[in-house]
Amino acid sequence: MFLADQHTHSRSSPDGSASIGEMAAAARDAGLSALCITDHCDLLDFRGRPDLSFSWAGIEADLAEARSALPHVPIFMGLELGEPWEAPEFAAAVTAHPELDFVLGSVHNLPSALGGQDFYFVNYQSEADCYAVLDPYFDSLTGLAAMDCYDSLAHIIYPLRYMNTRDGNHAALDRYEDPLRRIFAILADKGKALEVNTCRGTTVEDWRWLLGLYRDCGGKYITLGSDAHCPEDVGKGLWDAARLLKETGFSKLTHYVKHQPRLTELY
Repeated sequence: MFLADQHTHSRSSPDGSASIGEMAAAARDAGLSALCITDHCDLLDFRGRPDLSFSWAGIEADLAEARSALPHVPIFMGLELGEPWEAPEFAAAVTAHPELDFVLGSVHNLPSALGGQDFYFVNYQSEADCYAVLDPYFDSLTGLAAMDCYDSLAHIIYPLRYMNTRDGNHAALDRYEDPLRRIFAILADKGKALEVNTCRGTTVEDWRWLLGLYRDCGGKYITLGSDAHCPEDVGKGLWDAARLLKETGFSKLTHYVKHQPRLTELY
């Protein structure tokens, strides 16, 4: 089975610290088939201010060094593109890089009209606070799904990391079944992928119900990512996620080369 970690961050992300070479060596040591580096290009910063500072230069240099040092480890060039509707022309220019293999589309922030704050910094004191964020979040996800600037829709359960795991709430997504079905139908219609993000191996089982919905909506393409920000976390949860895909009726896994989906049998 071709098992690649397709959501990882290096020191070119503001919350990463390791070189691409160190991340790739960790992927090799973890028994993975390949690594995709998806450093952040978020068009809103943590406080909700416009951010057009992204540059490919550091990633290009680090990637070239890693590929030279580890010639037998496939390393794909990826990107995590956050809030692309904030600056569509800039997003289009960034994703036009000729060597780019894969783009994750993501939402990390509240809408600008609500202050644009990163979900990490919201104080979720109650479930009412959670749903006050989740309602506009799913509106943003629906808008992102309709765009063409990404290959796979990233970590759609992302805010729950902070609402439930960190702040001890019990926010549930079942009340969002209708918007989820709309999002999944858009992905299926556009031939886009859904990412199963294991959050370093901590959220695998949380995807079971969502994968059933995605399958029912005609979803075909699925990518896996650990969301590792350090070498120690590369690959965590991916084998469990692959087993979950089989249990929920999927037979193939997807990775991308120059934005083209490549399917591999799950076993």
